[in-house]
Amino acid sequence: MNSPRHTVVIVDAIRTPIGKARNNGMFASVHPNHLLAQVYQSLFDRTGVDAGQVGQVLAGCVQQLGPQASNIARNAWLQAGLPTHVPATSLDFQCGSSQQALHLAASTIAAGTHDCVVAAGVESMSVVPFSAGLRAQEEFGDAFTPEMQHLYELPARANLSGQGAAAERIADKWNLSRPQLDDMAVQSHARAEDARRKGEFSREILPIEVKGVAHNDDEGIRPGTSAEKLAGLAPAFGGKLTAATSSQVSDGAAAVLLMSEQRAAELGLQPRAIVRDHVVVGDDPHMMLTGPIPATTSILKRNSLSVADIGAFEINEAFASVVGAWMADLEPDPERVNIRGGAMALGHPLGASGVRLITTLLHIMEDTGARYGLSTMCCGGGLGTGTLVELR
Repeated sequence: MNSPRHTVVIVDAIRTPIGKARNNGMFASVHPNHLLAQVYQSLFDRTGVDAGQVGQVLAGCVQQLGPQASNIARNAWLQAGLPTHVPATSLDFQCGSSQQALHLAASTIAAGTHDCVVAAGVESMSVVPFSAGLRAQEEFGDAFTPEMQHLYELPARANLSGQGAAAERIADKWNLSRPQLDDMAVQSHARAEDARRKGEFSREILPIEVKGVAHNDDEGIRPGTSAEKLAGLAPAFGGKLTAATSSQVSDGAAAVLLMSEQRAAELGLQPRAIVRDHVVVGDDPHMMLTGPIPATTSILKRNSLSVADIGAFEINEAFASVVGAWMADLEPDPERVNIRGGAMALGHPLGASGVRLITTLLHIMEDTGARYGLSTMCCGGGLGTGTLVELR
């Protein structure tokens, strides 16, 4: 395996419950600074670590507009009243933003630049919806130039419809049927509801109080979801995919505290896992969402591991077809993939999802005893992420 100069460990990981992005969603009235500030603070409350020892903070956020503008990573740190000498940077790697934040945080520790770093992410799609980015392009100009559109058959503007069309192309290329896709959504909700009922999310969720009410459950899970019910839904993008087989637009935040193994030992902390390796890859921007396939292949190959060696996988359910294609090519044990459901049931707060996946993966590994876990995501623009974690 790759041997970094300094071994990078996860000391703690926490997330908010995931709220539905809608006018009456549980976090619709909450400023995204507030969500991110609370998961920051929780890391230090839970571990007893002095926040002033953090070398830097890296936080993912996709739509850095309005309330999420002006370096939300720093704004949330200041809102939490944490030490002002600690710098913070906001990152946009599309859906993989916070996972890339974790990768860069791990890299700085492995290189010896810092020995304690926070990696996090946030997105409030109630406050800053997809349409905000589209409106900005309408006013200031398109993200994709005519040359890019011609080279890669991209839509005129970066928007959800472009990703939906790519997800449909994936469904067609891998011969995934509408019933197959619907069954994946049914399973996601069933697994998420089972995990919630058993209290399996309780250790990873930080309850958030809004107007005197404490929220500690993910809002998007729909008990009783069935293939019969989903069969009646209209296509969302003119093909096989529907709202149910697409990730839910959501609000939420998540954070992890990373250290060098040496620093954790000096502080008397028991690391929960090791970040063994991480990759980001580029892939066909026309297919756009197939990045998890080469990301997984790459990280397994360079660590001399096989799919069978991985005890738990978390792949972001951006669309059912993304997971279906990845499973068709990699052939993992289905019982090791998204064990507690995924974004079709739990939701996908864009900038927070990467660290949310890592947080859920860590807790699954601890509960099942899996030695290795792997998290992977597709990202807009034809990108993929992969993080290999080893349980301590």
